[in-house]
Amino acid sequence: MKLLFRQRIFSWLDSYDIYNEKGETLFVVRGQLSWGHCLKIYDAFGEEVGKVKEKIVTFLPKFELFADGRHLGSVKKNFSLFSPSYSLDFLGWKAKGNIFEWDYTIRDRKGNRIASISKELLNFTDAYVLDVATPADALYVLMFVLAVDAEKCSRD
Repeated sequence: MKLLFRQRIFSWLDSYDIYNEKGETLFVVRGQLSWGHCLKIYDAFGEEVGKVKEKIVTFLPKFELFADGRHLGSVKKNFSLFSPSYSLDFLGWKAKGNIFEWDYTIRDRKGNRIASISKELLNFTDAYVLDVATPADALYVLMFVLAVDAEKCSRD
């Protein structure tokens, strides 16, 4: 399953639309005023299905993830010298990026590919293509991409 993740151009807060291969909106993400990034994820019907909230006082960047009002776990950046590395603690997933921080691969504990994320270049806003192996994992992969994009935004 492929998803296109595109940031909206004219928005005061972080705002993204996520489309499927047919161009249909699957998710809408809206940022909220808060200390650190707080991104709420809505389905195509406007129902809140998830939230990504940045933890402020940490040594390395960390984001708490919520779905259907319950805490799932976190995405945290691991210490690495050249290519970025992240962990999704509640699923046991590991994500590794390239040196430019444009492309990532998420793998499970056994090394199976969960998703590949590629940043589209030459766009006015952030745009990513998410290639998710299992459609049931799409929301979690989206949460990962939101956390990584927010972390890069905070750093820049």
